[in-house]
Amino acid sequence: MPVLYLGHGAPPLADDARWTGELHAWSEDLPRPEAVLVVSAHWEEAPLTLGATTPVPLTYDFWGFPQKYYEVTYDAPGAPALADEVTRLLGGDDRVARDPERGLDHGAYVPLKELFPAADVPVLQVSMPTLDPRELFDLGRGLAPLREQGVLLVGSGFMTHNLSCVDFRRGPDYAAPGWSEEFDDWAGRALAAGDVDGLLDFARKAPAAGVAHPRTEHLAPLFVALGASLDQSAPRTAVEGFWYGLSKRSMQFG
Repeated sequence: MPVLYLGHGAPPLADDARWTGELHAWSEDLPRPEAVLVVSAHWEEAPLTLGATTPVPLTYDFWGFPQKYYEVTYDAPGAPALADEVTRLLGGDDRVARDPERGLDHGAYVPLKELFPAADVPVLQVSMPTLDPRELFDLGRGLAPLREQGVLLVGSGFMTHNLSCVDFRRGPDYAAPGWSEEFDDWAGRALAAGDVDGLLDFARKAPAAGVAHPRTEHLAPLFVALGASLDQSAPRTAVEGFWYGLSKRSMQFG
């Protein structure tokens, strides 16, 4: 199976016909997975923790939005066998925790609702136990064998993410600010060149890194994807462009 890094934006991104169309087109080219394993920017917990493997309500981890965003559902089956396999790969119950009440957060269900709208593919979400790029890369290496078992690994974040610099009054299509364009361009070129070391050291190597990611949780899932796909050729860009000035660049490895 391939590995994905995708930009999920905020819940209103699901109202953007361009983005939903891009994900629908992307999904048509994907092989059907046996299950999906998601690492989202919106769940940080150590040790690495597995989310619910039985049906539970979604985690609406946002506030201040219209009521309709709190009424979205995505009733994908749980993946208990995948949870057991993740636990085995990562060192057993002493190193992996479980939170059976935690449903998928919007970093997981917003894009999955577009990629697999029938909600008929089992999904497991795992936490990020750290934001350290190299540790997350190693986590991806540890999860890579799941690809041979038909599991689609998905890192869900946003290629640039600084909400303090977003002017939501201007609409989603206004020209991206220079810092967002510069970081996005650098990341696209580094990914195409296979510059893993540069990407892992983005805080020093990338232009405008501190502005594009004042906190790095939305870039962090990329490092898991990189680790899980190290043996692949250069990824392809499946989605590009900007939404409220933030880069939507999304990649498929393999």
